[in-house]
Amino acid sequence: MKPELGYVILAAGKGTRMHSDSPKVLQQVLGKPLLGYVYDALTHVPAAQIWTVVGFQAAKVEDCFPGQKGQFVLQEQQLGTGHAVMLAWERVAASGISHLCVLNGDTPHVPVDAIADLVELCVVQNAGMGMLTLRLENPFGYGRVIRNAEGYVERVVEEKDFCAADHGGEVFEVNSGVYVFDVQRCGPLLAKMDRSNAQQEYYLTQMIAICAAAGLPVAGLPFGSSDLLRGINSPRELVRFEESLRRKIVEGLLDAGVILRNSETIFIGPDVAVAPGAEIMGPCEIYGCSRIERGAFISSHCWIKDSILGPCQVKSFSHIEGSHIRAGASVGPYGRIRPGSDIGEDARVGNFVEVKKSVLHAGAKAGHLSYLGDSDIGPGVNIGAGTITCNYDGAKKHRTEIHENAFIGSNTALVAPVVVGAGALVAAGSVVTKNVPDGALCVARARQSNLDRKKKSLQS
Repeated sequence: MKPELGYVILAAGKGTRMHSDSPKVLQQVLGKPLLGYVYDALTHVPAAQIWTVVGFQAAKVEDCFPGQKGQFVLQEQQLGTGHAVMLAWERVAASGISHLCVLNGDTPHVPVDAIADLVELCVVQNAGMGMLTLRLENPFGYGRVIRNAEGYVERVVEEKDFCAADHGGEVFEVNSGVYVFDVQRCGPLLAKMDRSNAQQEYYLTQMIAICAAAGLPVAGLPFGSSDLLRGINSPRELVRFEESLRRKIVEGLLDAGVILRNSETIFIGPDVAVAPGAEIMGPCEIYGCSRIERGAFISSHCWIKDSILGPCQVKSFSHIEGSHIRAGASVGPYGRIRPGSDIGEDARVGNFVEVKKSVLHAGAKAGHLSYLGDSDIGPGVNIGAGTITCNYDGAKKHRTEIHENAFIGSNTALVAPVVVGAGALVAAGSVVTKNVPDGALCVARARQSNLDRKKKSLQS
């Protein structure tokens, strides 16, 4: 019978060495939390067979991954990796899986193929558990893997307890932190773990000696000298991993036919899709599930997240989030497009224009210095400089509609809810509080009065 594999992800730690108030597994790499990379690698696994042990700021971690709801295990006291697995074990055993893989949530690379090989090795060797190992030229800081005469893993000696003289010299094979357990045979052995160590914690590595003492072989599968299984424990390691991934993504896009100028300053997230024929000038950041289509041109100093860009132009210093910029449209420079916005074909959002949860239909233009929130701007509409939609009354948001080919003069305040009809003209400086009919001229400002200016006589 083919082994059925489930996963426990250890994500309860604070990560003191990160010097951050956020959980370590939520540290961002190219706009995505570390734990998100682990989940992405396990999309082939049924959600019901993945359990994540959380502890420090557990609610924050759970809120970040709503798709994993119901699969979190709370470790209120962080009493070690062994304790975390014990807390999850009841649910693991009830799931019916034959083998369990334990991973660290701060290690974004999940070697799925190597884990499958490790499970197979455990079956072949009739092992109670197995582990992936690394061979490092400088093993300092890592638990050393000690094997017996038959080649099975006998125990792991932590760095602080390791003495080279006791083992005939330095040991270069180290623990990767990736384990596989035979659920049926290891379940009864978990209770044998204890806290007889300096940290007073349950170490999962103790299960190696427990299995060996019970006559169950412990398989060790070498994974070479790769850095991929090293967890991220410090700001330096975080940034180093991010730079390595950034470079890999950029090189892949260049090879695919994307033009990336000043490419060493371009940051593109792992879930971003950029079509060949798009052109991006660095420095630039593109994150989330953004999609950049062929013919799009993005100038330097732009920040884009969760947005779709057709063959459009985004000028320098623009900020786009959760929006759609369609073919022929232009944004910026210094444009800000907030979530829920749709900039239509050949529409223009100019410098220092902010658009929020609004639609600008084909050919609509807002050239400069305007705020358009909760609005529907019809085709061919012209928005003069200084126009604002007053969409919030202190309690609720209200919408503004401006129909096709209307002209809004400069420095106009549109107090929502309000509708400006097709072809209407709103005079500059107006405060519009009532609907404007189609084709009408709206003048909503006080009549100008020119008064004599009285000058004080000059005194000597």
